[in-house]
Amino acid sequence: MSFFSFLLDIDGIWNNIFSYLFWFVMLFLIIGLMTMGAQKRITMRHSRSGLLKSGYVNYCWTYFFIGWMVPIVRGEIGIGMLHLALTFFTFGMFQLIMPFLYNKQYMTRLLVDGWKLHDSEELNELAKLKLGIEN
Repeated sequence: MSFFSFLLDIDGIWNNIFSYLFWFVMLFLIIGLMTMGAQKRITMRHSRSGLLKSGYVNYCWTYFFIGWMVPIVRGEIGIGMLHLALTFFTFGMFQLIMPFLYNKQYMTRLLVDGWKLHDSEELNELAKLKLGIEN
């Protein structure tokens, strides 16, 4: 057996690399869900128009799976394009960190734009707690 015989087992090497990479990435999902909790939907109401919209708190598992598409689907096209560029320039690491931050940033932008919490008292209190809003 030669010194370079491990090169003959290239499929085994790639399987190990992808297995370690998979569990490294899934670790972010597991940590996020354990530390922040599952994503919860909060109904928001615009103060002037009365329109209703969904906001979210806790770990953004949707961002974990589809990344920069989440802001685009939620109507934040500029933010989505910025996140796409940051994901590209950081070789995907941005997409592993953002699920911890995105829902809070999104809700903060909604509140600044005139949206108010408009859900059950329990969910409103959860949102206030997660967003750092004092009564």
